[in-house]
Amino acid sequence: MAPASAPPLTIWAVSDGRAGIEAQVLGLAEAVARVRPAEITVKRIGWRGGLGRLPWRLIPPWALKAETPVAPPWPDIWIAAGRATLPLTTRMRRWSGGRTFVVQAQDPRTGLRPFDLVIPPSHDGLSGSNIFPILGSPNRLSADKLAAELARFEARIAPLPHPRVAVIIGGRSKAFDLPPDRASTMADEIARAAGAAGGSLMVSFTRRTPAAAREIIARRLAGRPGWIWDGTGDNPYFAFLAAADAILVTEDSTNLATDAAATGKPVHVLAMTGAGAKFARFHADLRARGVARPFCGDLTPWAYPPIDETSRAAEALLRRYDAARL
Repeated sequence: MAPASAPPLTIWAVSDGRAGIEAQVLGLAEAVARVRPAEITVKRIGWRGGLGRLPWRLIPPWALKAETPVAPPWPDIWIAAGRATLPLTTRMRRWSGGRTFVVQAQDPRTGLRPFDLVIPPSHDGLSGSNIFPILGSPNRLSADKLAAELARFEARIAPLPHPRVAVIIGGRSKAFDLPPDRASTMADEIARAAGAAGGSLMVSFTRRTPAAAREIIARRLAGRPGWIWDGTGDNPYFAFLAAADAILVTEDSTNLATDAAATGKPVHVLAMTGAGAKFARFHADLRARGVARPFCGDLTPWAYPPIDETSRAAEALLRRYDAARL
């Protein structure tokens, strides 16, 4: 435990800037800051001359883009995620003379010695003395954040009839896809369920949603009461989660399902085209905890304690940080 007079921790949240990756490091940093005063700096890593496409071990640190300064004074805690950060993360303890506590979210897929702590999803099966696995991935959700985001969009959401169903659509990845035929079937299944329940839909897409799938789903659900966000203006994603009585989320994203699980609302998993063993283990964990079920058109509610793995990981991080400073 840090003394009451100790200055705020300095934390760098480091990623390549992609929304899903940055949310993990920033969410973990914010969770630490909720426990102990901290100053958080976001770092978005990019590499010059296309060198970022090389295997990370071949990327020289001097190729870092100028708009992403990484230089002393080093932070107390470095929290990073993603392959683009590894040329820096693996050197940080040496550069800082061991002063910086180095944390990597996700499985770095390399030797674990350069890291003080690795926080991978439990479905990756990683183990070791410096491993702290969690269900899913760190996120930026908290009760306060959900309430604040709902308040921002209250005027648009308040008139929507219950049950309000948030529909969060991912898209193409290495394991999954959402071709037009599956998008059509999915939209029809959602429309039937919403019609039977007599409620409204709050629909949000991600950057990975194929354009054809987005168009099909938006068109087929347009006749239902609700709000289909068209990507313009502020993103109501967190407000949708906060306002929902039930959440439908595609099976392709650990981040999306983890966000949904943090609400305590019923999570219905929408099947896509494709499969992945790690995702199957992740969704099996969600089912075992009473969080999620495969979507079958029935919106009968159930309840479970909200999943807050980010706070649990932050507490473990601080315990190990304090122990390393003794």
